[in-house]
Amino acid sequence: EKRTVTQIEKKGYPDSIYINAAKIFQGLRTEKSKDRNLVQYGDNSEFPMVAFKDEHSRRVSYELAFNTLKYQDLLEKILLDSKVYPCYSIPDELTSLLVVMLYDLQDRKFGKRKICAEEELVAEVQEIGHYLYSYRTKLAAALARCRIKYDALSIDYFVPETIWKQEQRASALPLCFWINTFKIRQELYVNSLEDVIRDLEMKGLTKVESVSDFDRYTYAVDQHCHDVLVFPSSLREELLNLDLFADGKLLLQ
Repeated sequence: EKRTVTQIEKKGYPDSIYINAAKIFQGLRTEKSKDRNLVQYGDNSEFPMVAFKDEHSRRVSYELAFNTLKYQDLLEKILLDSKVYPCYSIPDELTSLLVVMLYDLQDRKFGKRKICAEEELVAEVQEIGHYLYSYRTKLAAALARCRIKYDALSIDYFVPETIWKQEQRASALPLCFWINTFKIRQELYVNSLEDVIRDLEMKGLTKVESVSDFDRYTYAVDQHCHDVLVFPSSLREELLNLDLFADGKLLLQ
């Protein structure tokens, strides 16, 4: 029986992901002139980055930081318009964390974050998470007012033009995944390629001859490197949620 690939519902991240994403965002964020600098970012160097648990944690941390960076202007507008910022109980050193967690909150449609029982909690993340969630109605209303003001169907309208063009180019490129033959051989698979392909086809993907034949749920084997699989770019999120990727049997190029 074939199973279709489904997207996992967004329920938030472990506290360590928010801390690391905030540190990355702090180093990349756009510096504004003094007359436009209404949101104050302090020095958060006293909060060291947490060691990445694995490659997935590293990827997610950087992804969250870069998404926050894309929407920095919008997120700051939401904080100011909702009167959620400034908050005198939250020091400037935690502003980066506040903005990162606001991005994630709106990305979850202002839903409650699920905390795993085995997760190691960070006091600052818990405090800011509770604070933002308590003002979720005001924050959602501020976001709605921004969208109405600019007649924006989604927050993608607020992405800077240079970044939007880069993403448009990148989104047209196929995705390449290496088959981790070393990992699979350790688990006593007889044929790395055939076993991965069998797993993909059980999840509803169909093999085609080349990228020119791509449809929604299709993939191709690279003509020159037979341990490389190529997929349509539209499958990115769904592929990253596969067990094959989580287990390190497929590696995103």
